[in-house]
Amino acid sequence: MASGCFRFDRFLLDPDDRLLRQDGDAVELNARYLDALTLLVSDAGKLVSKDRFMDEVWRGVPVTDEALTQCIRTLRRQLGDDAGRPRFIETVPKHGYRFIAPVEWSEDTPAAPPASKPPAPYDLRQFLLLGGAGTLGAGVAGIIGGLAYGFAAASQPAGPGAGAGAVSILLVLLWLTMAVALTGGAGVSFGIAAAGFAHARAWRIAGGALGGLVVGGVVKLLGVDAFNLLLGRSPGDITGAVEGVLLGGSAGVAAWLASRNAGLRSVRRSIAMAGLIGAGGGILIALLDGRLMGGSLELLAQNFPNSRIRLDQISGLFGESSFGPISRIVTGALEGMLFAAGIVGAMNLARRSLDAPAPTGATNG
Repeated sequence: MASGCFRFDRFLLDPDDRLLRQDGDAVELNARYLDALTLLVSDAGKLVSKDRFMDEVWRGVPVTDEALTQCIRTLRRQLGDDAGRPRFIETVPKHGYRFIAPVEWSEDTPAAPPASKPPAPYDLRQFLLLGGAGTLGAGVAGIIGGLAYGFAAASQPAGPGAGAGAVSILLVLLWLTMAVALTGGAGVSFGIAAAGFAHARAWRIAGGALGGLVVGGVVKLLGVDAFNLLLGRSPGDITGAVEGVLLGGSAGVAAWLASRNAGLRSVRRSIAMAGLIGAGGGILIALLDGRLMGGSLELLAQNFPNSRIRLDQISGLFGESSFGPISRIVTGALEGMLFAAGIVGAMNLARRSLDAPAPTGATNG
């Protein structure tokens, strides 16, 4: 075969240089898996049998079928493929695999690593789009959490002198939770998005943590002051800067991992990964005696006993008579999961629209 390279989707595979690139960035693959990908791509559209893999990739070395299965699984992960809805590697049960993406062969590739089209410079438009998308994602998470807390509080029996109806309680908690989520989400999302100006992916962690720190501290300060001015006392140690750092940092870690691993760049996988990391952050906050929305609402109920805010329905699910440590850990995990997943998933969706190629026939104005 003449010297050259294969191009498919956003990838470039150079068999001679033994390198796979995505958008100009090298994709990590060991030698055996690179051979397997080269075999698939060179026979794109054709069935590659298991025997061919054993002969041409493992070259007669005795291995089990699981070795081939693990190889294909790794290739799919690095390509961002899905076995259920494959875009690159299709499984032909009991026979082998087929590469189904369109492939182009170019023979005029220079010996040096091929230069990909440079990405568009990071600008204010991208910053606003990514930050705004993450904020909206956090708002959606706030709506889900607000409905959960609202229904729990609204289902409590009305105490003496309680005039607020169930619908009013639901709406108040829904709007309160959504407002807090939007505010915190804006700080974290724009903090992560600001890392683009530094041209360093790792800064997304610091950006998320710093955004959470600033917003958490300001919200707590204003919230406590507002209660003192209006009611003469504050609800206590509600959500603040520490919680903001941990939760924002969790979202930043998820965004950083999604940017490093091609297999995590799909919206669905980035949401799942961010949810797990965010849940871990929420659990850590609870273990450090911090409070997220559920814990803050419980503090309000304790300090203002005539209010209708009660979360006994939630604590009862875990066998607690009040909003105890188990309730705080579980609700913290769920809040962290929703918050981080909403931000990272929405930002990845927005980033996908930025990375999408321009429609055919589009002109530059």
